[in-house]
Amino acid sequence: MTHDIIREHGPAKGRYVIRQNGEEAELTYSVTTPTLVIADHTGVPDSFRGTGAGLALVTRMVEDARREGFRIMPLCPFVNAQRKRHPEWADAFAT
Repeated sequence: MTHDIIREHGPAKGRYVIRQNGEEAELTYSVTTPTLVIADHTGVPDSFRGTGAGLALVTRMVEDARREGFRIMPLCPFVNAQRKRHPEWADAFAT
């Protein structure tokens, strides 16, 4: 399934959002410095389960980190679990 991901980015906080049937899946983050972003929380409604929405949100964050030159601190347990499942993403995460 292809997801349309919208990024809402502010100076201190932001989020990645997928909207579907009036509901939202989101990955929220906090900007600590221009080179470090903390992945705070991933929320996926039950109606999204099994669609790959959570993985799509993390994948987009990793792509943006690589493109924009920031590292991700995976405070969110879901993001951290995905980091462990995808060792090829190691360059996008703070150690």
